[in-house]
Amino acid sequence: MTLPHVAGTAPVCPVILQGHFQMTSILTNTGAMAALQTLRSINSNMETTQNRISSGYRVETAADNAAYWSIATTMRSDNSALATVEDALGLGAAKTDTAYTGLKSAIDVMTEIKAKITAAREPGVDKTKIDKELSELKNQLSSIAESASFSGENWLYNTATAGMPTKEIVASFNRSTDGSVSLTTLNYNAAESVMIDVSSAGRGILTKGWDVVNDAGATTGSFYLINSGTPPAGADEVKLSATTSNSDIDGMLNSVEKMLQRLTDSAANLGAVSSRIDLQTKFVSTLMDVIDKGVGRLVDADMDEESTRLKALQTQQQLGIQALSIANTNAQNILTLFKQ
Repeated sequence: MTLPHVAGTAPVCPVILQGHFQMTSILTNTGAMAALQTLRSINSNMETTQNRISSGYRVETAADNAAYWSIATTMRSDNSALATVEDALGLGAAKTDTAYTGLKSAIDVMTEIKAKITAAREPGVDKTKIDKELSELKNQLSSIAESASFSGENWLYNTATAGMPTKEIVASFNRSTDGSVSLTTLNYNAAESVMIDVSSAGRGILTKGWDVVNDAGATTGSFYLINSGTPPAGADEVKLSATTSNSDIDGMLNSVEKMLQRLTDSAANLGAVSSRIDLQTKFVSTLMDVIDKGVGRLVDADMDEESTRLKALQTQQQLGIQALSIANTNAQNILTLFKQ
């Protein structure tokens, strides 16, 4: 096909490639439009990469990846709860250690009392002087029991009418497969470690009466160590005088030995609870680290990868700008057709 020739102008030769007619237009610059679209895409990718580098997150909002964002948000919430559990375990450990320290000191004092009573059994010993020493040791036991307090809680000295309750220590935060949550607690029967009970003498290790049983199984007496205000019925205080008989001393020694064994058992139980708390604290701490790592794998940005991508996008951006500049220059070349 031949186009009509206009006088004074050069013939126009259209270029036909694969059935498509291409032309140069001053109204629609398709090359510039394509270059601009590519440059916009590059700039968008660069903005995304820069945001990842600055924030450190590959998935920062739900729009980035709804599934991963939901999982990460839930696990971060659980980790916050575990952090509170870790604090609760620390508080429980402090209370347990305080009570254990009190019991350990009381055992040392009771060992001294046991030795003093044994010495009183020797002939010619001044029992009244030994009793003065016993009085000071009793005062020391009372001081230990009253002082073994942490954050307002004392597991060795009870003044409540209802007695010492079972103590609960929050040990773990659990999430089941159906999404429900629960707490697990460590329980300790603090009534077992009460040394002095001013409300009811029969509940305290040192204030209750301990029966003395002979070889025939008959009860021959009962003794208590510390008078909490209302002595237990039918029991005598561990107290020496010049006229104290050897049989009474033997009974006192027998009762003190039972008190010492009860204190030792209570200290052993507290030690077991303390060990369990330490193990649980380490587990919770490790679990929190594992959860953090798991969340990081889902949402954290790979900084090596992102920095490499940024360098590539910067290169693409420069090439896109040059392509857009070339497309705009081609349109300007039309002006040369109108020069004389």
